[in-house]
Amino acid sequence: MSDLTPQSEAPTPTTDKITQAARETIYLCNFRVSVDGEWLCLRELNDISLTPDPEPAHEDPKDPIAIERLNLMNMAKLSIKGLIESALNLGRTLDSDYAPLQQFFVVMEHCLKHGLKSKKTFLGQNKSFWGPLELVEKLTPEAGEITASVKDLPGLKTPLGRGRAWLRLALMQKKLSDYMKTIINRKDLLSEFYEPNALMMEEEGAVIAGLLVGLNVIDANLCMKGEDLDSQVGVIDFSMYLKDGAHSSKSTEGDGQITAILDQKNYVEELNRHLSASVNNLQAKVDALEKSNSKLTEELAVANNRIITLQEELERVKEESSYLVESSRKVSRADGTANGQVLGETRKQLKEETQLRLDVEKELEVQIGMKQEMELSMKMLEKDICEKHDALVELRQQLDEMRTLNHELSIKSQSSEASAKQKSDIISRLEEKTNQMGSIIKQLESSEKDMAKEARNLNTAAGKLLQRQQ
Repeated sequence: MSDLTPQSEAPTPTTDKITQAARETIYLCNFRVSVDGEWLCLRELNDISLTPDPEPAHEDPKDPIAIERLNLMNMAKLSIKGLIESALNLGRTLDSDYAPLQQFFVVMEHCLKHGLKSKKTFLGQNKSFWGPLELVEKLTPEAGEITASVKDLPGLKTPLGRGRAWLRLALMQKKLSDYMKTIINRKDLLSEFYEPNALMMEEEGAVIAGLLVGLNVIDANLCMKGEDLDSQVGVIDFSMYLKDGAHSSKSTEGDGQITAILDQKNYVEELNRHLSASVNNLQAKVDALEKSNSKLTEELAVANNRIITLQEELERVKEESSYLVESSRKVSRADGTANGQVLGETRKQLKEETQLRLDVEKELEVQIGMKQEMELSMKMLEKDICEKHDALVELRQQLDEMRTLNHELSIKSQSSEASAKQKSDIISRLEEKTNQMGSIIKQLESSEKDMAKEARNLNTAAGKLLQRQQ
């Protein structure tokens, strides 16, 4: 940088050229890879003064950590600015395959990893920015929904994957800037996860949080179910920010209409697939409920048969006990001096029959309770089936409407393609006519040259004839 510093106050043409070239160029300086191989140092010359400024008393100009913070802040500026400009030029909702959006998440991941403290586990040392992001749920209750959604995602197995999913959900919610400001303002809590000189603990983190406000103008629709966030490698692609500033020419109005129609068609097809999946899921649930309903009906019939059998057995036990009581009374009256042992056996049998009767009555009460519960569950199942059937009918109507809309859009797309083809045919015919006219013009020019040559010959002959006559 000292080579670019002017040696005198008076500007010269050479220094002016150097200054102008420096302002139009992004230089890779102080290129450094740290111990764990995560940081690539990038500095933008616009953030470096071309005149020697006094260094702050508290900061060492050769401090590699300070250089990393400055480079990451400049990288975040470039990625956010490029993402906003490209998204506004694109003019539609962004998806997961959009390259500037992927690079933005990579830069944010590097910013959040800067200065993380290593946590020792039984598998070794681990660095993850998922811990600081979990603090947002405690400081802002609105973030609890994002955290719960991240934890419910089935494909995420590592804290790194959960942190990446959290960043994507916060961007779709347009709350990423607010959440980052919330945790940056609580440095007392961040000190548990970050070193004192980390980016999130210094003013560069607050600057990045302020820059994230501009992303609220972007609409993003990111699907993370099939995306492998655990094993992705976050590498910053510097070539995206070193391209020439020249913009390509704008597309014609017809191409723009075709693009809009194709986007609408793709959206409707995606919505159609989602609705078809929902209809299939509801149909499967209805089938399962019908099977469970038939099974409960069979169990209810079995329970009713069991209750009837128990009631008949209870009546039979009552009749037998009354018969035994009467027979014991008759025996006691007929033979008062009968053996006491026979009387004891009769009384014992009477007690057994009475106990059996009580057991049967208890079992009958249990079966009656089970019957009532089954009837209640049957009513609830019937109500649920009715609701599912209504929802299924409504979804089928929506699916038919979407199919109609999809058909109309396909017709529009075909008509647009036909008009574009017709225009290309007209252009080709015009080119053929232009070529024919060019060949005719060449023939006329050659004939004109021949006529001029003949006129010169005639003038020469006439001049000779006049000389002979004289």
